[in-house]
Amino acid sequence: MEYNFREIEKKWQQKWTESGAYQVPNQSDKPKYYVLDMFPYPSGAGLHVGHPLGYIASDIYARYKRLKGFNVLHPMGYDAFGLPAEQYAIEHGVHPAVSTAKNIATFRSQLDKIGFSYDWSREVNTSNPKYYKWTQWIFLQLFKSFFNRNTSKAEPIENLIAAFE
Repeated sequence: MEYNFREIEKKWQQKWTESGAYQVPNQSDKPKYYVLDMFPYPSGAGLHVGHPLGYIASDIYARYKRLKGFNVLHPMGYDAFGLPAEQYAIEHGVHPAVSTAKNIATFRSQLDKIGFSYDWSREVNTSNPKYYKWTQWIFLQLFKSFFNRNTSKAEPIENLIAAFE
């Protein structure tokens, strides 16, 4: 009897998706645990062998913590801003938003086929305005905390240390 991996894996991946097998509830009596991988840069046509190599270890650990009774949040995302994504778009003659969206769809499909236990309902895309408005906000808060508008310079470190002690 031959193992029909395409049929069997497709069946189980579909079941995991339909059942929300790895979705994490916000409220749970279980202790919380967070496992975060470095987000891939969607600046290529697909994942390379180094991506799953790193993700396998964190996926094993996320599964281990679930088995130990933790409510494990294990999201995936894409670091979609920056020169690599822009360069890829230029090389392929498309807008960066178009190539990024296409590459993210490819990456997600590939990650799904590997069978990682990501909570896809928490997927992060750093080029999504709902995401980067908060990164911009926090940087503004940091900037306001150390920039002296009267002198148009950053506060000396010793002043900042004193302010937080």
